[in-house]
Amino acid sequence: MYVAIAGASGYTGLELLRLLENYKDIEINQIMSRQYAGKTLKEVFPVFNKSKYQNLIFKSELDFNESDIFFLCLPHEASLGFAKQLWDLDKIVIDLSAAYRIKDQNVYPDYYGFNHPYPDLLNKAVYGLPEIYRDRIKSAKLVANPGCYPTATLLGLYPLLRSGLINDNSVVVVNALSGISGAGRHLKEDFMYPESYSNVYAYNITKHRHTPEMEHIIKDISGKNISVRFTPHIIPISRGMLSTITVNVNISKSDLKNLYYETYKNEYFVRIQERPSRIKEVIGTNFCDIFVDYDEKNKMAVITSAIDNLSKGASSQAIQNLNIILNKPENYCLDDFPLFP
Repeated sequence: MYVAIAGASGYTGLELLRLLENYKDIEINQIMSRQYAGKTLKEVFPVFNKSKYQNLIFKSELDFNESDIFFLCLPHEASLGFAKQLWDLDKIVIDLSAAYRIKDQNVYPDYYGFNHPYPDLLNKAVYGLPEIYRDRIKSAKLVANPGCYPTATLLGLYPLLRSGLINDNSVVVVNALSGISGAGRHLKEDFMYPESYSNVYAYNITKHRHTPEMEHIIKDISGKNISVRFTPHIIPISRGMLSTITVNVNISKSDLKNLYYETYKNEYFVRIQERPSRIKEVIGTNFCDIFVDYDEKNKMAVITSAIDNLSKGASSQAIQNLNIILNKPENYCLDDFPLFP
């Protein structure tokens, strides 16, 4: 099968190229980047010198008839039309943008600045969080790959949501830290070295795009109206993400820990740890490391969840979704452990 990557020169596209290097049964035959059209992969990114795809030439446009599977690593609005055309051609699409993640089309004008032109297709897209929606993904043609913050947060909350322990109208508090690569490869003043080095700061503290995505999936899982008080922060590292989640629940510490172990005991990529999660222990992998504890005084569960924002938060999760669609083991080409230290 032939694979195309649209937006292949961005961080998530490059991560896909790295991870798919040893993937059998498929061949990447198209990479798209209008910025680098006409240049080879190794010419633009010498890190891929000796890759089997080193001489692949960036294209300004994709030929939809030349590939079977399409990864869209594009801005949200650009993905809208691509996904619709590919759907009509019966192609497999894994979209790493937010264009098809949220079923409520009314969210898009307020949070993304556009009216969704394909509400029918929006309802057909499958949210690509495998540990929760595996059965739906198996037959999906359009997978909406989750955002990085929602991935870490939803996996951290899932045992509580599934068990019904969080009350209706509760507020979940999420404080998350992200590496700078989460902002993409475009030049932005806040993410320049002099601005970000030795610096930590919150941003979009009352209106972040990932908040409605989290709330939408939380309601889909729990059937309840549960709000998220989300505060994201930038930290001076290239990649990695840590979410600390607190929520009121009535449960003993031992039962809480057992709930998490039982929920994830058969999930290869979710590791329940005995100490608070550490970013360095998941870098470059598809693992999500979760630690859970209970605050007896305030009757609150406290969960830490660590992922690599470019991997489990984007590209390796996209490949996990591909593995499910192609009926391969989910850890196929994704079983690397992080560099340490």
